[in-house]
Amino acid sequence: MTDASPPPAPLNLLGVRLTLPSAAGAVEILRGVDFVVAPGERVAVVGPSGCGKSSLIAVAAGLERPTAGVVRLLGRDLGPMSEDGRARLRRGRVSLVFQSFHLLPNMTAEENVSTPLEIAGVSGATATARDWLGRVGLGRRLTHYPHQLSGGEQQRVALARALAARPELLFADEPTGNLDAVNAASVSDLMFDLVAEVGAALVLVTHDDALAARADRLARMFDGKMVS
Repeated sequence: MTDASPPPAPLNLLGVRLTLPSAAGAVEILRGVDFVVAPGERVAVVGPSGCGKSSLIAVAAGLERPTAGVVRLLGRDLGPMSEDGRARLRRGRVSLVFQSFHLLPNMTAEENVSTPLEIAGVSGATATARDWLGRVGLGRRLTHYPHQLSGGEQQRVALARALAARPELLFADEPTGNLDAVNAASVSDLMFDLVAEVGAALVLVTHDDALAARADRLARMFDGKMVS
């Protein structure tokens, strides 16, 4: 009896290009990027500002269509898929965390975490949200709205929201960029601990050398290309 075949790479980019219009003419943002992330692997994408790191995440997550090349997310080619199809593929399996938190201002911390779970069809969404907010140290802040939380607390809510569904892949774009040193270290610890707990792969864009050093691998970008 042969062993079962290994799971597909959660992310595989081949020859990906992204060209966007501007007042000065077309700008080539991504210039033939090849990039593979293995199951459970934690990869830090580093490089100077404007080199294409955030655009890489947008294309890899199916938020932006590439001009050319192939993007395979969770083993599926995103090319033929509609925007709705890409959203369905991500639902409950791919999560994103951003520098600016992106919490819904008219929802409590609990609702910000439970609502995506309900949309993904997770049973017991409220109980799960409360459990995950407790894990990130916000068990007593369930009914607080984003404006009542500090930046560090808001990013903890965003982490709980991203990981409560136990996704296979987490994209994190400068997750500590708006935090002071103490909160940045705390959020970093939480992110790596919780990603390991759920077994998710991680694609982390960061300017923080200490944060990048915690990844399994560095992928360095320059001028729209992967250079190492």
